[in-house]
Amino acid sequence: MTNSSERMGILVDTTKCMGCRGCQVACKQWQGLEAEKTTFFGGAGYQNPPALSADTFTLVTFTETEDAKGLHWTFAKRGCMHCDDPACVSVCPVGALHKEANGAVTYEADKCIGCRYCMMACPWSVPSYQWSSPVPFVRKCTMCNDRMQLGKAPACVGGCPTGALQFGRREDLLKEAHARIANNPDHYVNHIYGEKEAGGTSVMYLSAVPFTELGFPEVPLHKMSQDAERVMKILPWWVAGLGVFLTGTYALSERRKRIAAERAAAEGSQVKQEGGEL
Repeated sequence: MTNSSERMGILVDTTKCMGCRGCQVACKQWQGLEAEKTTFFGGAGYQNPPALSADTFTLVTFTETEDAKGLHWTFAKRGCMHCDDPACVSVCPVGALHKEANGAVTYEADKCIGCRYCMMACPWSVPSYQWSSPVPFVRKCTMCNDRMQLGKAPACVGGCPTGALQFGRREDLLKEAHARIANNPDHYVNHIYGEKEAGGTSVMYLSAVPFTELGFPEVPLHKMSQDAERVMKILPWWVAGLGVFLTGTYALSERRKRIAAERAAAEGSQVKQEGGEL
C-alpha cells in the first residue's frame, strides 16, 4: 500500500465534461497510440472507439438519461482506476505490474510473459492484450507516470478545456469532492466513485446521476486483491490441467498425422511395386 501523503490522483467531475475527447486525444498523442476505427452510437451520431484497448488507454463514454427537466447527456472519461491495492499487481507472477508511491500502476513489458492474469483480475476490465501483434504485450494507462516523475500532470488532465479533470494529492481531491457535494447537494449524487470501491482508487468520480446509470460496475468496497489472490491459488491447477489436456490433444493429433503419412507412404510404395510388375 502506498503512503497516502505521497499518493496523487485524478478527480473526474462528469457534470463539467462536454464530451470533447480532448483528454482522449492528449493521451494518444503522449503515449504514441494508434488511431482506431470508430463506432456509431445511435441517433446522437457520436463516434468513438468501442472500448478501452491496447491502443486506447483513455475513452470518453456517454450516457443519455431523463428526468423531470428532460433528456441529458453525461460524459465520462474512463481508463485505469489505479487502485490503492491493485488486483492486477497481486496476481502478476513475474512482477511486470507495479504500484508506485505516487499512486500510479505501471507496467514493464520486458517482464511480461503474456499470461493475462491481470486481465482476469481487474474488476474494470482495463488491461488489454495486443491480439493483432506478432509480439503481443498487455497495455494500459500508467497515469503518465513518466510525466509525474517530472512534476507534470497526466496528459489527459492537460488536455481537458473545462476543468472536468483535476490532478493533485488524493487526500486533497477527496476534500474537494466532499465539499462540492456538500455545497451543491442538488447537483451531485452523494457518492464519490473510487473513494471506497476496491479499497480505494487514485481516479475518482463525481456525477449528477447514479453511477450504475452511467455503466460503472458495482465493485465491492474491500480490496479486490484479496479475492484475486484466492482465485489465483486455484487457477494454476486449472491452467496446469488445461496444459496437460492441450498437450495430449496435440500429441494425439500429431500421432494421427504420422499414421496417415505412414499409410500414404506405404500405399505409394505398393503402387510403385505393382506398376513395376506390369
